[in-house]
Amino acid sequence: MPALPRPKHRPLRRPPPKPYHHGDLRRVLVDAALQLAERGGAAAVSVREAARRAGVSPGAPFRHFESRDALMTAVAEEAQRRFRAEIETALSEVPADQPLRRFRNFGLAYLRWAIRNPAYFEIISSGRYFDHDGAGELSRDNAELIAMSERMLAEALAQGALRTGELKPVLIAGRALVYGFARMNIDGHFRRWGVVKAETERTAEAILDLFIEGIAKRPPAAAG
Repeated sequence: MPALPRPKHRPLRRPPPKPYHHGDLRRVLVDAALQLAERGGAAAVSVREAARRAGVSPGAPFRHFESRDALMTAVAEEAQRRFRAEIETALSEVPADQPLRRFRNFGLAYLRWAIRNPAYFEIISSGRYFDHDGAGELSRDNAELIAMSERMLAEALAQGALRTGELKPVLIAGRALVYGFARMNIDGHFRRWGVVKAETERTAEAILDLFIEGIAKRPPAAAG
C-alpha cells in the first residue's frame, strides 16, 4: 500500500496586533495620580507609579503627559473641578435673591472641601507642584470663582445688606479667612489651639459666621 502523503504543515499565522486599548487612559492616569496624592500627598505622585496603578507600561503615560508637571497640572484641574462642583451645590441650596447667605455658603463649601481634601487643596493652592501660568483651565476657573464672589457682594450691597461700600477689602478679607484656615488645618496648627479634628468643621463654620456678622449691616434698633 503506498504511503499516504504527509500533510503539509502550514506556517502558523499570528493574529494581527490588536490596537492599544485601555478605555480613556488619560482619565485612568489622572484618577491614579489623585489616589496617590490623597494617600501620600503631592510628593507621592509620579508618572511611573500612576502607570503601575493603571496597569500600563511605564512609557504609556507619555502619550498623554510629557512630564510629571503635565500630569500634576491635569490633577490640579480635576481637583479644581471637584472643588467647583462642591461650591455650586452649596450655592444651589440658597435662593438667588439672598446674596449674603449665598456668600456664606460659598465660604463654607470652600472650607469643608479644603478640610476634607487637604492633599487636593494643597495641590491647587500651592505653586510648588505644577505650572500655574500654564494651567489655563484652572486659571479661568479661579477667575470665575472670584467674579462670582464679587457679584454676590455687589448684590448684597445693592440690597443694603453690607456695612461698607468698599467691596474689595471685604473680598480679600474673606479670601484670607478661608485660605488661612485651610492652611492652618493642612499645617497642623489647630492642635496647639485646642481644636481636635472632629471639631474642625464646626470651628470653621463658627469663624465664618463671625466674619459674616462683621460685614452685615445690623438692623436699626427698635425705638424705646
